[in-house]
Amino acid sequence: MSTQFKICSCNNTMPLDDSFAAGLKQALGSTALTLSDTLCRREVGTYLAAIKGTDDVVVACTQERALFSELAQQSVAPLRFVNIRETAGWSKEAKFALPKMAALLAAAALPDPEPVATVSYRSGGNLLIIGGAQHALPWAKRLAAQLDVNVLLTDGISGGERLGDRSFPVFSGNKIAISGYLGAFKVEWQQANPIDLESCTRCNACVEVCPENAIDFSYQIDLSKCGNHLDCVKACGAIGAIDFDRVAKSRKSEFDLVLDLSLKPLLTMSQPPQGYFAPGKDLDSQFDAVLRMTQMVGEFEKPKFFTYKEKLCAHSRSGKTGCNACIDVCSTAAISSLGDKVVVNPNLCAGCGACTTVCPSGAMSYAYLRPADQGLRIKTMLSAYAKAGGKAAALLFHSKEAGAELLQQSGQGAAKNGPGLPARVIPVDLHHSASLGMELWMAALAFGATNIAVLMTDEEAAEYREAVQKQMDVAQAILTGLGYAGKHFQLIHADSVAQMESALFAMSAAQIPAVPALFNVAAEKRGTLDFALAHLSKHAPVKVDAIALPAGKGALYGEVKVNKDACTLCMSCVGACPASALIDNANAPQLRFIERNCVQCGLCEQTCPEQAIQLVPRLLLTEQASEARVLNEAQAFHCIKCQTPFATAKMMETMLLKLAGHGAFAGNLDRIKMCPDCRVIDMMKTNELSRPQ
Repeated sequence: MSTQFKICSCNNTMPLDDSFAAGLKQALGSTALTLSDTLCRREVGTYLAAIKGTDDVVVACTQERALFSELAQQSVAPLRFVNIRETAGWSKEAKFALPKMAALLAAAALPDPEPVATVSYRSGGNLLIIGGAQHALPWAKRLAAQLDVNVLLTDGISGGERLGDRSFPVFSGNKIAISGYLGAFKVEWQQANPIDLESCTRCNACVEVCPENAIDFSYQIDLSKCGNHLDCVKACGAIGAIDFDRVAKSRKSEFDLVLDLSLKPLLTMSQPPQGYFAPGKDLDSQFDAVLRMTQMVGEFEKPKFFTYKEKLCAHSRSGKTGCNACIDVCSTAAISSLGDKVVVNPNLCAGCGACTTVCPSGAMSYAYLRPADQGLRIKTMLSAYAKAGGKAAALLFHSKEAGAELLQQSGQGAAKNGPGLPARVIPVDLHHSASLGMELWMAALAFGATNIAVLMTDEEAAEYREAVQKQMDVAQAILTGLGYAGKHFQLIHADSVAQMESALFAMSAAQIPAVPALFNVAAEKRGTLDFALAHLSKHAPVKVDAIALPAGKGALYGEVKVNKDACTLCMSCVGACPASALIDNANAPQLRFIERNCVQCGLCEQTCPEQAIQLVPRLLLTEQASEARVLNEAQAFHCIKCQTPFATAKMMETMLLKLAGHGAFAGNLDRIKMCPDCRVIDMMKTNELSRPQ
C-alpha cells in the first residue's frame, strides 16, 4: 500500500511550484504527490478522487481539517493531516524549506502506532462548590439545573446573597482537605461555625433574636460580633442546629467535580487533577471552568501515559532511599513511595512524562508515544530531510497546546514581516515537552540532527524546566567531552513569538558525526543510550577513555569508589544495588563492579554501614565499562571446625573486637568463628550436654 500526498500552496501564499513537487517526490520516494493552489475550494475534486482508493492520504493542510474529514466520511482511505504552512511555507526562509516539508510529510505518512492502554473516569456530575457565600451561592444557583450541586461555605459574609429553598445541600467549614480525581474526589473539612447548615431549617428565628446582628442570611455566626449570650440557641430549640460546644466537628463526603472559588487554591500542585478547577477571582476564568465542568458528565478515557518496571527501579532497598527523581519531578502528586518501590496513580497522571525523562534506570518509560515509535518518527524526519538536500537540521520539540500555538502565531506573523521559523528548524509536537529525555536526544544527534531545542512556556511547571535543563547539562558534557564543537542542546523558555524566534535564529549548528547512525531506538532507555553513545564515540573528533559528568543525581553513569580500609566486605551494597552493578564472587571474598550497569542512584552509598562508598559521576567509554573489576577483596576466614571459608578475616577481626566485651557473647567467641552449619551443631551438642540425665 502506498501513500498519496495532497500538497496545497494555499492560494499561492507559499513558494511551491513544479520543481518543489519534484524535490518532494524524490525525497519521499513517491510519485503519488499532487500540487494544488486551492485544494479546499475549486480543486477539491482531486482530493475526492484520491480518497476513493485504499491508499493512505496525507493532506498538507490543518486549517481545513474539518472540511476534508467531512468529505472523507464515506472513504475507506486512512486520512492524515500535517501543517506545512505555518511551520515551513509561511516564513522568510520559505524558499529553503523544501527539506523541512519533506521531513514533516514523511513523518505524517508513518503508520499509526499500536494503541496504548487506557485509564477510565466516571462522573455523575456531583459537584462541590467551595468558597465564600457571595461567590459560591450565585454559581450554585446557576448550575443547579445542570449538575448535582453541593456548596461548602468557608465564610458567612453573604454580600447580599441568601440561602433560599433547599434546592441543593449547603455545608460550612474550614481546614478543607481534597484528594482524588474526576469522579472520585474525597473532601474532608471541620465544622467550624456553631450553626450546622445540614440541620438548619432557615426559619430565621436565630436571625431575629440576635442583638448583635451577628447572624446573616447565610445562616452563619460572625464570631467577632457574637456576645455568646446563647439566645440563638434557645430560639433554635428542638431543631438543634446551633451548638457552641460541638464535639463532632469532622465532616467528609465524596464528589465527582470540585469548583474551588477560594482566593488561594486548596490544591497547590502546578497541574491539579482532572475535575478540579480553581479559577480564582477572574470572572472569565470562572465562566471557562464552569463550561468545562458541564461537559464532564459521563464516562471518559485517557491514555495510560507510562509503564513501570519495578525490577529496574532504584527508589529504595530495605528502607534505604536511593532515587526519588520521579517523585520529586511529578507536578500532579501522582507518584508516591510505597516501601521499596514507587506507585503511580494513573488517574492523577497528566502525561507530562518528566518521570520517564529523569528516571536513570528506565524503570519508568513513556508510552504515548512509546520510545520506539518516537524514535522511528525522528529517524524518518531526519532521513527525509537529508534526502531532500537539507543541512544542519535542528529539532524543535514542543507541546501540542501552548507550544503549538506559538508556532502557529509565528507562521501567521510572517505575513506581517515576521521571520517565521528558520528553514532548518523541524518542529516535533509532543503531548508534553518534558516527555522526551537524553536517550532520544542523543539518538537524534546520531541520526543527523545538529541541534536539539525544547520549547517550554509557562504552561509547563518550573520543575519540568529544571529537570530538562539538568538532563541537557549531562548530555552536553558528554558531547563536549567527545570533542564535538558547539552547543547541541537548548531549553527555550518563551511566552511570546518574538522570544521563541529570537532564540531559534540565534542557535548555531553544532558538530555531529559525518555518518548518520542506522540503529533503531530500543524500548529500553539504557539500550538506546548504549546505541547512541557507541555511534557518537566511534565518530568522535577526540578519543577519550572517560568523561566527567556534572555532580549530583541525574548523571545516569558513573563509578563507585570504595575505601578499602573501611570496607568490611559485608556485601550490603550488593544486596541494595538494583542494576547489578555491584556484585560479589561466589568463590572468593570480593566486591566487584560493572560500571556500565551503574545508574548512580546512591542506594549503595546509603546502605553501606561503614560509609565506605563514594559515587563519582562519569561516562567510561572503554571496554572496561562492561567488565567486572574488583573494588575490594580480602583474605578469607575459615571455619575453625570444618575449614570452610565463610567470611573475611577483617570482618571476623572487627566482629570479635566488638563482641568480646559483651556479656552474651564473651563465653562463646569460638562459636562466632564457626560457619553457620558448624555453629548449629555446636549449639545442639552444648544443649544436649546441659540436659539433666
